[in-house]
Amino acid sequence: MTSEKKAASGGRLQDRVAIITGAARGMGEATAELYVAEGAQVVICDVNREQGEATAARIGANALFRHLDIRDEQGWKTLVDDVVARFGRIDVLVNNAATCILAPLEQTDITAAREMIDTNIFGALIGAKTVAAPMRAAGKGVIINVSSLTGMVGMNGLAAYSASKWAVRGLTRSIAFELGPFGIRVVTLVPGGVNTVMNNPGGMTGQALNAGYVHVPLQRIGETIEIARASLFLASDEASYVSATELVVDGGDAGGYYQPGLPNAPEGFFLGRR
Repeated sequence: MTSEKKAASGGRLQDRVAIITGAARGMGEATAELYVAEGAQVVICDVNREQGEATAARIGANALFRHLDIRDEQGWKTLVDDVVARFGRIDVLVNNAATCILAPLEQTDITAAREMIDTNIFGALIGAKTVAAPMRAAGKGVIINVSSLTGMVGMNGLAAYSASKWAVRGLTRSIAFELGPFGIRVVTLVPGGVNTVMNNPGGMTGQALNAGYVHVPLQRIGETIEIARASLFLASDEASYVSATELVVDGGDAGGYYQPGLPNAPEGFFLGRR
């Protein structure tokens, strides 16, 4: 069933308007497609104009692309004004766009780290700040900030990235208290390892790919549609009393670790949690 046909029959986001950043590919793309299938009008935002336009065209008439650098406050204001003028309101914002640098602590490029933090933290903050007024005027709204498993646990080589993703969770909890009295819910979505270009640049599949996830209780990497489904729940009325908290979608990764030598550790497993 196409997104347009399913939307016509009614869905969990019927007639709602959503902005999704970083939606040209990966988790954002899967989320945009699912939202449209569930009846939403979706504005796909990304710095990658060519890929963003192609994604919007593939999803169909209920998706449109807008170029956006989420660090640009004026760009956000222009976008929000455009969306409100076009649709009359904004029901959902998914702050999904992010960048990542991988480096040992002592080799971390501070300029690059500052640029990443500007994107990962301030991009989400500016987005929430800008949509707050139209959501307050409507008396409702949902802001979903996408963090990461590294925003729940520490991980070597990702000090700056992990710090930014921990900060996203703090941002969520704080602004949830500011916006909650106006009927606006603010939540964090926390993906674990997901099969995207960022996490799987070589395009591995099957057993070869999942061999790197033996430390995860479900013994596999996540798929983008699984993150999209969690986002759909958070955006829908089914989560109407969920705010100022996190939904972790990581196959159980953050829950603990396998202890080698104790019963039911994966065969040959000897590295503890990772």
